[in-house]
Amino acid sequence: MCVYVNSHLSRIAVLAMCIVGKSVGFSHRRYPTVEQRAKCMAGSLYVSVPEDGTVLQLLLTELGLSDSDKPYMALRDDCLHQQRSPALELHVEGPSGGVLWPLLVISQGPLILACLAVVDAPADPRPPLASLFSVSQGLTLLAGLQAFLCGSGSKPDREGLTSRLAMMPSILLQICPLGTPLDIPQPGASSASAMPTPAGTQKQPAWKTGVHRGRAVVNVALTEMVRSMQYGNRNRQDLWDVYGTVTCKCEVEGVLPNVTVTLTLPPNGSPLMDVLVHPCVSSLDASVLTAMSVEDCDSSAFSGPYKFPFSPPFEPFRLCSYTSQVPVPPILGTYQLKDDDNQLCITVSLKLHESVRNSFEYCEAHLPFFNRDQMGSVDVKVSSGQLEVSKEKNLLVWVLGQKFPKSREVSLEGSVSFSGELPGPTDPLCTDLTAYIKLYFRVPDLTLSGCCVDQHSVQVYSSAKPRIVTSRELLSSEYFIWNSTGTAPVSSGHMML
Repeated sequence: MCVYVNSHLSRIAVLAMCIVGKSVGFSHRRYPTVEQRAKCMAGSLYVSVPEDGTVLQLLLTELGLSDSDKPYMALRDDCLHQQRSPALELHVEGPSGGVLWPLLVISQGPLILACLAVVDAPADPRPPLASLFSVSQGLTLLAGLQAFLCGSGSKPDREGLTSRLAMMPSILLQICPLGTPLDIPQPGASSASAMPTPAGTQKQPAWKTGVHRGRAVVNVALTEMVRSMQYGNRNRQDLWDVYGTVTCKCEVEGVLPNVTVTLTLPPNGSPLMDVLVHPCVSSLDASVLTAMSVEDCDSSAFSGPYKFPFSPPFEPFRLCSYTSQVPVPPILGTYQLKDDDNQLCITVSLKLHESVRNSFEYCEAHLPFFNRDQMGSVDVKVSSGQLEVSKEKNLLVWVLGQKFPKSREVSLEGSVSFSGELPGPTDPLCTDLTAYIKLYFRVPDLTLSGCCVDQHSVQVYSSAKPRIVTSRELLSSEYFIWNSTGTAPVSSGHMML
């Protein structure tokens, strides 16, 4: 499905297309006043936007999605050509033909979003994309619509996408009622529409595509991910690492509001390492950036508090990322398999470390089996939680729930036979007794490093006092426990990304 909308800064503000097989459907809505403005600005270099079907075909051809018998064009089809810019060209043929530029394109699965921006500068020579306010505005609008159309999943499902596309006309009527996206100021707007500061009226920067109007809210989310490779073998060293990210969404009035977020560690906490910050951070202690995990940890290393002053972008962004060295992983485990006449004897034990809060949102252990037939009989008992068999009969899912028992230890023991009629999945690594358990868990309001964001430490310099929302969580990522009776891949270095 395709949707056309013209805005004061975009001649075709939104073109949403969903391709399913060979079926492509679309609807559109245009604003003639916008096209007239583009014509006045371009003068003799004006190229009119053709009919909807022509625009659609030109875009599909440019993206290489048209019929296979389309003519070869070296600039577009040569294997050495790599599209590094978000802006494409549409070559319009005919007496009034020419080049429509810049056409901004975002694609995700079967969904394609495009925006033809108005060039509010001399067209010859072409101005840099970064200097065009309409380009920043268009990309922001497309990114917002992409999030709406695709929903919460990483891949848009067909039914959900179809239903959301059906809502597009009403959605576009709300966000672009007269052709201008709401809450995105126009260049050259009167100073009354901007927020005054002691230094006078501030100019809207090109990288910031809008300002917030409404209730002020600052949301700061701290997420730590823990990875682990455990072997249950004295000859092999277990590995684990922790890396964290701080994500912010600042809905604060003003063109360039100032916000400061402070990260703190407990008195005995390890210093944060490998700190990377967003370009909007205005200043930072040099010692924060010099602490590296690949070097020996210095007891005199800077250990906070870590202050990050910045002027936030309009959209959610990652303020910073870091790594941390912790003494032990949150869950220690052992996994043993024994092959006995086409069945496996399984023994698993897991122990939650005493430093970790015994309160999970979820905790599961997945035991996959590769290069075997489907599971036949499953005679396995667990000391806590419940055991499930996947419908494909190649995976045991141990649902541990939200708490470990008081002892903080759980076990699984039993046997599994492989007498199914169909072969299970294959994996070139997991042959014979090479097998693993993968843990999935989330612990709210906890970080292994002890790092936290106190909502009272978040400072916002704005005319309105904002509501401050902070959160933190611990998530598992690539958390493996390998069978100690089989071979397993071993890494001799750090597990850092």
